[in-house]
Formats: sequence, C-alpha cells, structure tokens
Amino acid sequence: MVSSPAMTSTTREKIERARTAASALAQFSTEQKNSLLLQMADAIEARSTQILASNEQDLALANMSGAMRDRLLLNDGRISEMATSVREVAGLPDPVNEVIEEWTRPNGLLIRKVRVPLGVVGIVYESRPNVTVDAAVLAFKTGNAVVLRGGKEAAHSNRVLAEIISGISGVPPGAIELLDSSTRETVQELITARGLVDVVIPRGGPALISHVVENAVVPVIETGAGNCHIFVDESADLEMASRIVINAKTQRPSVCNAAEKLLVHRAIAAKFVPAIVGALADAGVELRGDDAAIKLASGVAAAVEQDWGEEYLRLCMAIRIVSDVDEAIEHINHYSTKHSETIVTADENNAKKFLQLVDSAAVYWNASTRFTDGGEFGFGAEMGVSTQKLHCRGPFALRELTSSKYQIIGTGQVRD
Repeated sequence: MVSSPAMTSTTREKIERARTAASALAQFSTEQKNSLLLQMADAIEARSTQILASNEQDLALANMSGAMRDRLLLNDGRISEMATSVREVAGLPDPVNEVIEEWTRPNGLLIRKVRVPLGVVGIVYESRPNVTVDAAVLAFKTGNAVVLRGGKEAAHSNRVLAEIISGISGVPPGAIELLDSSTRETVQELITARGLVDVVIPRGGPALISHVVENAVVPVIETGAGNCHIFVDESADLEMASRIVINAKTQRPSVCNAAEKLLVHRAIAAKFVPAIVGALADAGVELRGDDAAIKLASGVAAAVEQDWGEEYLRLCMAIRIVSDVDEAIEHINHYSTKHSETIVTADENNAKKFLQLVDSAAVYWNASTRFTDGGEFGFGAEMGVSTQKLHCRGPFALRELTSSKYQIIGTGQVRD
C-alpha cells in the first residue's frame, strides 16, 4: 500500500475506519444491503423535522440567494424525494458479483470477469445536501465505503443526514464518514490519500472540479459543468420546440442539465425567435444574442465571446442563429462542456447526424436536456454526470461504482 501524505489525526481515523468498513461491506449480501437501505429511507422521513431545522441553520448562516440558495434549500418535498430515491436504489439490481463474461480456454481454464466494489469512494461536493444521501446510498448498495466532504454552507444539514443514515443498526462503523467542512485542508487530505481512498469524485462548480483534477493523486472520476445547448432545426414543430426550450431553461435553472444556449436555424428564425424570446422573457429569463437574434426580437442584449462558453446556472440564455445543422454541431462541439445537447427536428437524417457527431455525454432528439439525471435514467440516484470518457460517461450510479476482477478456475493446469 502506498502511504498517503500527512493528514490530521481526525481525518486519518475517519478514512482508516472507511477502509476497514469497505472490507466488511464487500461481504454483505444484496438482501442485507437492501434491508438497511429501506431503514435509511424510513429514518430520513421520520426525522424530517430535525433535517429541516438543521437546513434552516445553514440557510441563515449562508445568506445565499438565487440559484445557490436553491441548491442548499431542503423542504418537505425534497426530503420525500430523498427517501424515495433511497427506496429506488434498494429496488435496483445489485451489480456486485455480476458475471460480466466468462469463457473456457482450450487448456480447460474457466475465466470469469465479475463486478466488484471499488473500495473506498471519496466525494467532494458543494452546497447540495441531497448529494450526501445520494452518494452514501449508492456507495452502500455497491459495497463501497464512502468518505464525504460537503460544502461548508451545508454543514449542519450534511451532519444530520450523515448521522441518520450511518446510525442505522447494522451499518458498519466507518461505512459512511463525513469530513470537517470548516477547513479546506480536508479536501486536500482526501484527494491525496492514496492507498487509503480508491477513487475520488468532485461534484460542483468548475473551480472545485479543476482543483480536484489538478491536485489529486487518488484516481478521479470527473463530473462536469453543464453549458447545454438546444438546436431548433428548420423542420422543427415550433410548439414542441417552445415547450422544450422553456422547460430546459426554466424548470430548474440552477442545475447542470439546464439549457444555457439556444441555436436556431435561420430559415425559421424570423418566426420562432420573437415568439420564444417573448415566452422566455415572461418567465423572467435574461436574454443575450448575436447580431441576427438582436435584429429579430427586442429585449435581447448583445452576447460577448464569454457568453458562448459560460454555464449561467440562472435565468439567463444566449441565442445564436445558424445556417444549418452542421454549423450547429460545430458551434456546440467548440463551446460545449460535453454535458447535454438537444436537437428539435422532424428531419431524421439531421437528427441522426446530430446524435452521432455531437461530442457530449447525453445527446437528445426532441426532448429536454433536463432528463440527464440518474433518477430520470432509472438509476434511482446518481453520483454525478461525468463528461469525461474514462471510467464512465453521463449520469453514473451503481455499475460505475464497481470495478472488475478475473476469477480463474482450474483443475491443476500449469503453464508450459
């Protein structure tokens, strides 16, 4: 085992407890894990008053507004959603010990490739307390111990949630550990704990993700920012396009799968742009655009180069007029963060070209980008949305929290 750099005794104790717990969790049966997960869901609902009180403390101390406050906020509905997602994870197939493939060699050796837990998973995230639960239960289902390092803004909420789910009788000590968020040093300690932590996942804004990727010595599964695009093609059903744009931009603008940019084919721009600008403005969206968009609708401010690459995470959208699907694809592949992109079109050939050539984790035909989510994909919850190509891409959950190993069964074979 590679020794990790010096860290505080408290952090080391927590990570070492997680290391020990990982060995115990790897031996849990699916039935054991599911039973404990269902108890976690019940406990979250039973202690909702305590959770809300802790969240009110965080909201008062953070003094946030807009999208950042929305990320931090918990209410009865969101607590219920947490519990529901835990139950959904419990109901999903357990990937651990799944036989991926097997074959017999001419010498009689049976070679079997099976899924196994990663071991200890670290996650560094910002002010979204629901991530505490999502990350913990996904790790638990896959037999991994988890070390959580949430944002200081959600410290009270995270502490209560971690205490509730780790305190269920039968959960091994150390299976769910929460690091101190009052100091930045714990981030560095976690991402450099090579030999103790098997993988670390950053989930948050570009600055957090970049810091982890650039400074970690532990392997990283990188989640990404969402500069997501919608392209409305010349053959699009404009009523459908309007529904998709409004939903993708306004349903929850503070999340990474909200649409930030709108590309419109020039053949329909004169008809569509004034209508969609009016609808977006009515929804409180600040609008920016290129010269062509500005000429077509009032209330559109001039976009600058920075706008095309920015993830707004608020009620703001930039519009550009393009000549065809090829120009749309070129623009997206240049400015996108490789998260989620949509084409609205009735032209199957253009749709297939868009689906094939847009280099993003999730590419849609006639649907909102807001569906890029573990729950919406049927995963129950997610660890994040990966925009890299190794070890996973897109919303990732149970299967992506496993590795594999080979089991070779012989009858006394030796190599010549």
